[in-house]
Amino acid sequence: MAHPNFFTLIIGTEILNRRRQDKHFDFVTKALAEKGAKLTGSFIIEDDPALIIQTIKFIASQPNPVLFAFGGIGSTPDDYTRRCAAVALKDGKLYVQAQAKKIIEEKLGEEAYPYPIKMAELPKGAQLLDNPVNKMPAFSLDERYFFMPGFPEMSHPMVKEILKKLLREPRTYYRYTLTALCKENELIEVMEQMPKEVEFSSLPKCYSDGWRVTISVASHNKAKAEKAFQLYIDLLEKKQIPYGLNDDI
Repeated sequence: MAHPNFFTLIIGTEILNRRRQDKHFDFVTKALAEKGAKLTGSFIIEDDPALIIQTIKFIASQPNPVLFAFGGIGSTPDDYTRRCAAVALKDGKLYVQAQAKKIIEEKLGEEAYPYPIKMAELPKGAQLLDNPVNKMPAFSLDERYFFMPGFPEMSHPMVKEILKKLLREPRTYYRYTLTALCKENELIEVMEQMPKEVEFSSLPKCYSDGWRVTISVASHNKAKAEKAFQLYIDLLEKKQIPYGLNDDI
C-alpha cells in the first residue's frame, strides 16, 4: 500500500472521564515511527453510536486511509463498534461470520451462548484478526480498516502484525532541528517557502531571558529536508540571530 494516511480511533467514555488512561496513541506513534511513518490524525471519542459512525466516515473520506480502531467490539450493550462499522463502511447489517463463530464456540463451549457469540456478528466481508491472548477475534474491512479490542495486550500485537504487512520496507524519515533565540515571526518568510513534501513545525517558548523558537523540518526525501533546513540557517545567519542545532523546548 503506497503512502497510507494512518489514523487511530480510540473509543471509550472511560478514557474521557479519566477512569482509564489511554495507552494506544503512544504505542501506535512509536510503532509507526519504527517504520518511518506517522499518524495523520487521532481521535478519542465517547461510546456514542452516531459519533462513532460519523468519525469512521470522516476517516474513510480521507486519501488512502488506514484506520486502527480500539474498543467497542465485545458483546455487552455498550459495545457499538461492530454495528457502527457496518453502517459507516458497508450495508449497515451484521452477519454471522462462520470462522468467528467456530472460534468462539470452541473456546467457550456452552458459555458462548447467549452473549459472547454476538462477537461473531460482523459487517459484510469482515476478515478476522488473530487475538494472541484469548483468541476472541477482532476484524478488518477492506484491508485498511482494523477494529480491535480496547485491551492493549490484545490489540498492540495485532497492530505490529498489520504494520509488517502494510509497511514491509521501513522508510527513513530525515529530521533536522534547531533552536533560535528569537520569536517565530522572524522566520515566517522561510516558513512560507516550505514545499508540500516537507513537514515543518515552529514551537515558540518564552523564558525569563527572552523568546526562543524550535524549528523542525522532516521528509522522506533527504535532499528536500536538507534544503529546507538550510533556508532557516541562512536567514538566521543573515539576521545574526544566535541558534543551536538542538531541540531546546
